[in-house]
Amino acid sequence: MDEAARVIRLLTEKNQTLATAESCTGGLLGKLLTDVPGASAVYLGGVISYAYAVKEKLLGVDPAVLEETGAVCEEVAIQMAQGVRKHLGADFALATTGNAGPSADPKNPNVGEIYVALACEKTSLCRKLTLHGSREENRTEACRAALKLLLENIYA
Repeated sequence: MDEAARVIRLLTEKNQTLATAESCTGGLLGKLLTDVPGASAVYLGGVISYAYAVKEKLLGVDPAVLEETGAVCEEVAIQMAQGVRKHLGADFALATTGNAGPSADPKNPNVGEIYVALACEKTSLCRKLTLHGSREENRTEACRAALKLLLENIYA
C-alpha cells in the first residue's frame, strides 16, 4: 500500500515515531506498516484492542463512553489514539474502530461505520467512514483512510 510507504518515508525524514491502536482492523494497519522496509526506525508498535476491557485497561478509554455508545464512535477512536500515543511514547498515533461487517450487533448496528483517528502533540482528530464493501474491503479501506489522515496532517 503506497500510503504506508509514504508514511514510513515521511516519519523517517522527520525523525518522528508512530504507534497504532486497532479494533476493527485487527492488526492489519500494523502489518501494512511493517511490510515497508525500514519501518522499525519509526513504527514503535501497536495494540489490538478488540475487547472493551483492553480498550479501557491498556488505552484508557472511558468505560462510561463504551457503556453508553459502544466502541463505534468518534470519542472512542480519539481516546484510543491518545492512549496508545501516551503509553508507547510516539509522536503520532492512529486508531481504528468500527463495524467492518458482515453482521451488525446491538451496540454497533451500522455495518461499514468505521472511525479512524489521529493523535499528536498538538491535536487529535477523527474521520467517520461509511463503507459498503466486504469485511476485508472495509478493513483495508479503514487502514488506507487512517494512513491518509496522518499524511494530510503530518506537517500540521
